[in-house]
Amino acid sequence: MIDKIQAAYDEMIANWNTMQSSDMDSAGDDADRFQSSFYRFIEELQEWLVTAEPKPRTVDAAMALPWLAELYEELPAPLMLNFETELELIVEGITREEDARYDE
Repeated sequence: MIDKIQAAYDEMIANWNTMQSSDMDSAGDDADRFQSSFYRFIEELQEWLVTAEPKPRTVDAAMALPWLAELYEELPAPLMLNFETELELIVEGITREEDARYDE
């Protein structure tokens, strides 16, 4: 399962890097691709966290997992708040509706 999270993370970072160097013609498509991959990563993370034993009950407990702390430290700074927010929702058992995501 952690391999699936890592693969989704790697795809998201690749899309982030592409988006950061986009030209005006491809910026919209690159941003959409990044957003989609960010939420795929979050979905993979959620799937693992809700079935983990023992299940982390707080953001701090989740961030105490070495592999998750490492992913977090590698995140580009502009993504950290979004990640923290999504992680908090996951550990609190709150599921976002499709239209309740950040910039929609």
